[in-house]
Amino acid sequence: MKRFFFLFTLLVFCVPAFAQEKYTIQQYLNIRSASSPTFAGSDSKRLFYLTNVSGTSQIWMVDAAGASAPKQITSYDDNIGFVSSSPDGSGAVFGKAIGGNENTQFFWMKADGTNIKELTNSPAVRYNFGGWSGDGKRIYYASNKRDKTYFDVYAMDLASSKEELIYQQNGNNDFEAVSRDGSKIIISRAGIELGLDNNLYLIDARTKQETLLTPHTDASQFGGSKFLSNNEIILGTDDKREFFNLAKMNLDTKAVQMLDNTNWDVSGGEISDDGKMFAYTINRDGFSELYIVNTKDIGKKTEALKLPAQGIAGGLEFSKDAGKLAFSFASAKYNPDVWIYDLKSKSLMQVTKSDRANIPQESFIEPQLIKYKTFDGKEIPAWFYRPKDIDLKVVPINSEPKTYPVNLKPMPVIVSVHGGPEGQERPGFNPLYQYYLSRGYAVLATNVRGSTGYGKTFTHLDDVQKREDSVKDLAASVEWLKANGAD
Repeated sequence: MKRFFFLFTLLVFCVPAFAQEKYTIQQYLNIRSASSPTFAGSDSKRLFYLTNVSGTSQIWMVDAAGASAPKQITSYDDNIGFVSSSPDGSGAVFGKAIGGNENTQFFWMKADGTNIKELTNSPAVRYNFGGWSGDGKRIYYASNKRDKTYFDVYAMDLASSKEELIYQQNGNNDFEAVSRDGSKIIISRAGIELGLDNNLYLIDARTKQETLLTPHTDASQFGGSKFLSNNEIILGTDDKREFFNLAKMNLDTKAVQMLDNTNWDVSGGEISDDGKMFAYTINRDGFSELYIVNTKDIGKKTEALKLPAQGIAGGLEFSKDAGKLAFSFASAKYNPDVWIYDLKSKSLMQVTKSDRANIPQESFIEPQLIKYKTFDGKEIPAWFYRPKDIDLKVVPINSEPKTYPVNLKPMPVIVSVHGGPEGQERPGFNPLYQYYLSRGYAVLATNVRGSTGYGKTFTHLDDVQKREDSVKDLAASVEWLKANGAD
């Protein structure tokens, strides 16, 4: 009887410690996020941003210094797709589609979030927002209004809601940039014969005459254009190179000068309204490196900003005086939130603090970047998330508690394959991964051939007849897992 009582007591004390606290799938799926910051008003003292705290992605406003609580601006049933403040600080434009039909419509609101009005109301037409005129009086965008098959480029005067057709062509066209005086417009047209291929064209705003800026022969990308002056733009390109790097182009001569030869892609860039400062990110092995430089110093060596952790930064926007940079940040341990970097004090501040549904941040698991050999000897990058070992706490009668680590091997594994097919698995915040990890599953998130971020050659290794080679890469991942304790 005494032996039975001792074993029963030991079991009662052990079970709660062994099981550890588990959180429900509903909690993980209710972890919130904030992104897409844009400074509101001419003084940039407030920020508009998007958050799903209400269940759908809506516009909220917050004091940029964190002095007051956030305020909800919109409360639609449908998700807000974007919000962008005008350069003059008078208001902002945002877009949403009805019922997930992807046909985004535009709306205008004042800088305090009031007086919302429709700018477009054609539910069967898709509007793709492009950008602003320098004076904040016009917006530019692409639309399939003329023909559902093709996208033309338009401008709209916000005061009158009058629309002007800027560029018409039977293809997939997008707005890239407009000069400060509005006389020159850059548009992008997607290629139809090759994947990940496009051209840039210079459009004379008065005559509508087009000039091809980027003649090339192989699949190449050109984008992220920003005007440095009326005759010069900064852009990214992988033409005649493996990676998408920063370059400068003279619009008169079409001469291109490479500014950066890093063997990683530039993944985002933003120029200040006065044209003096430039911020950009480099996607180094999936992690973001964020840089802020004077436009005269683009391409010169400089130190990256120290981010909250290794993760992903995006949605860059300068304040109107170029003294601050707002951006969103996420990592495996940080659900997406808005941050502000002060260029003068060189300090970083978290502006939003999205709810984690009562799940402690320290419970989230960061991945290990691994590379495994595949069938033809190439190395395939992947992110391996390993669940935490369980600590078994034993509390015998009349004795001190003791804790024993228990390493559960072999472990069940979920192999995650990103969509695309062109695309990249990056170490951002994934609530489903964290849920499965909390249940003892490991996750291997692969970047098989055809993924972006590892050079043009790697991206095109699964084109057409070579598509099955990416499946062989997945098969090779199983062999790596078997060798590393997976079930």
